[in-house]
Amino acid sequence: MDEELLDALYHIDQNRHLFTERELAALRYAEIVTTSARDVDEELWDELQSHFDDGEIVELTTVIGMFNFFNRFADALKLDEA
Repeated sequence: MDEELLDALYHIDQNRHLFTERELAALRYAEIVTTSARDVDEELWDELQSHFDDGEIVELTTVIGMFNFFNRFADALKLDEA
C-alpha cells in the first residue's frame, strides 16, 4: 500500500479525495464496528449494500472483527511492550 494512503487514514476527512466511495464506506463501517457495533444503522447498511454484495459484507465484518480481536489480545497481554 502506498505510504501517502496509509498516512491519509489518520485524517480521512481531509483526504477523502484519495479514497473511492467504496473504500470510504468500508472505512466508515470499520470505524463504527470497532467503536460501537450496535450503531450500524440502516443508512450505513444501505451504503454498504450499494458497494458490496452480502458475501463481501460478511468478509469485511470478519476481517474487522479479527483485527479487533488481535489488537485487544495483544493489548491485554502487553505484547507490544517488549
